[in-house]
Amino acid sequence: MWTGCSGLRSVAAIKPVSCRSMTTATSSKPIRIGVVGATGYTGVELLRLLARHPAANLHVVTSRGEAGTPVATMFPSLRGAVDAVFQAPDEAVLGDCDVVFFATPHGVAHGLAAPLLERGVRIIDLSADFRIRDPELWARWYGQAHGAPQYLDEAVYGLPELNREQIRAARLIAVPGCYPTAVSLAVLPLLEAGLVDPDDVIADAKSGVSGAGRKAQIGGLFAEVQEDFRAYASGGHRHWPEIQQTLSGVAGQSVGLIFQPHLVPMTRGIHATLYLRPHGQADWQACFEKRYHNEPFVDVMPAGSHPQTSSVRGTNLCRIALAQPPHSDRLMVLSVIDNLVKGAAGQAVQNMNLMFGLEETAGLSGLPVFP
Repeated sequence: MWTGCSGLRSVAAIKPVSCRSMTTATSSKPIRIGVVGATGYTGVELLRLLARHPAANLHVVTSRGEAGTPVATMFPSLRGAVDAVFQAPDEAVLGDCDVVFFATPHGVAHGLAAPLLERGVRIIDLSADFRIRDPELWARWYGQAHGAPQYLDEAVYGLPELNREQIRAARLIAVPGCYPTAVSLAVLPLLEAGLVDPDDVIADAKSGVSGAGRKAQIGGLFAEVQEDFRAYASGGHRHWPEIQQTLSGVAGQSVGLIFQPHLVPMTRGIHATLYLRPHGQADWQACFEKRYHNEPFVDVMPAGSHPQTSSVRGTNLCRIALAQPPHSDRLMVLSVIDNLVKGAAGQAVQNMNLMFGLEETAGLSGLPVFP
């Protein structure tokens, strides 16, 4: 782990199914992939990325409710790119994969983790099932007993910018949540270097409607969201213990974290603003530039910039900018991501690339979509 900012310098089925555009350009042997629960926004985003991945061989896509339905019928955006047909989950078929992604509700991966791991299948879980290391804490926040606590010590938290080497050797990845990704990347350099007060971290974050998932609910109706702006979960959000666990691990002590999420009337995107109390003065810009200089998916913007969610739409990028208001001793860090890509499916693919010795950017090099 990088530990400081010294010497800073500024730097600018039950049968195999196919994705027509898949090749094996970066791997002599295609990666046989299973996707469990691909009917939500995160699942379809994962299929979109895998459809253009040079080493992916989509072996099976599962959904109990949609078994027998072609993926492209449910998601016309994938027509001509993904020829898969949803299948009911089958342990034998999934066990024939090299890696299985879980894009499922919380608790589902618990039941399938053991038989798949015993078969030598690697797991990349996009739910929260293995993110929190304390099973009692997880149960408190997710309202059910943890179904596979024996794997919590083994699961690697899949934030590549923090745990890259552990990810390479892992067989079970817990993909970070969307808010935790945006918040953690915004403060990692400062906590690692001991340059801010770990007892006083305020994270104010806004998310688009897709963050709530692809389900019918009154709060997500167009007429309810359009021309509205609201805070929610002020009494505690499920991502708080995840963020607190990550930041405390980096700081080497418990972090005093206030985390307040908001819903804004847009489809994709997260904007997190962190308010931090620094220990004295330092070249904060150079600190971030040095820390993320070799990170392919973190863009430290020039001083005085204001990152926009539209500038990362559809990409695996996190853009970061810093500011220090003249009337305050606080340091502000602004961080934006696409919640469905760097906050979910893209980061999952980034983990797969590391696990299978591929270029980390494979299948993730697309430019943002604008407007």
